[in-house]
Amino acid sequence: MKHLASLLFLCAAMWSPAQDAPPAAERTAIDFKDGDKLVLLGNTVFEREQRYGSFEPRLALALGDTKISVRNLAWSGDTVFGHARSYFGPPEEGLQRLSGHLDMLKPTVVMLCYGSELAFEKLNGLPDLLTGYRSLIDLIRAKSPGVRIVVVAPPPLETLAPPLPDLSTENKNLSSLRDALRKFAMIQNAFFVDWFELMGGLPKPGLSSKPLTENGVHYMQEGYDKLATKLVEGLGLKVPEAPSPALENLRRAVIAKDTLFFNRWRPQNETYLFGFRKHEQGQNAKEIPMFDPLIAEGDSTIQKLKSEALSQARRP
Repeated sequence: MKHLASLLFLCAAMWSPAQDAPPAAERTAIDFKDGDKLVLLGNTVFEREQRYGSFEPRLALALGDTKISVRNLAWSGDTVFGHARSYFGPPEEGLQRLSGHLDMLKPTVVMLCYGSELAFEKLNGLPDLLTGYRSLIDLIRAKSPGVRIVVVAPPPLETLAPPLPDLSTENKNLSSLRDALRKFAMIQNAFFVDWFELMGGLPKPGLSSKPLTENGVHYMQEGYDKLATKLVEGLGLKVPEAPSPALENLRRAVIAKDTLFFNRWRPQNETYLFGFRKHEQGQNAKEIPMFDPLIAEGDSTIQKLKSEALSQARRP
């Protein structure tokens, strides 16, 4: 802990906050505005959200009449260095790819969740993580001046029955990471969500009685429903109680939209469309932007279903 405190002091000395935003410590909620473009950026826990469609419906309901769009740019196994996003080029190509996607989306709010790999790598990589995190946020702000940044601490892991391992030590690492990310977010004038604590904090010793993950790491549907609710609460919002059928219709619409967007920014056979084999099928690349009106239509459907769900939720 003494080493961690020294590291955080060093971070504070090195990284001065942005001057054009109010101090993060004074913000208790994200002020979403009509027309905001929210981008989710992170690794597996964010990427798999599009499989379950739990977060956007709850966020949409919590925002009431405020209309925003949500795009998921998360990539399983990714880190703040973006190496997982590289294809056949050098690892650094990953951030170049991300830069292009940020240009395409022009987000006004970016929510980041990184660092979960340190649960297993201990905290030796923390200085490099924070340095890379700062560079990533600098890139986002350069691409979208005025963007609001949300830093999210990774949620806890679960200890399940053998042969799966006891993850108590790994959760202690995540707890220390959370402490570092809270300080880092303040320094960066970013809003901080303590997803680790919202999901129960440091688990008690022993097996999880009601598992929310399939293997201690990857959350399932019930787990994502809880993750989503807690994440919305961490943003300073409250999810109204909409009838289950209305929420389910909204969830299905979000999954459909997210599927279209995934195929827009990560199309199959990308090497043939845009890469070194585009001389074979590159003529089909013109079809990729054709996803855009379909995605916009998906957003409209989500707004319509949200209004229906809110009208039912507001009935006496």
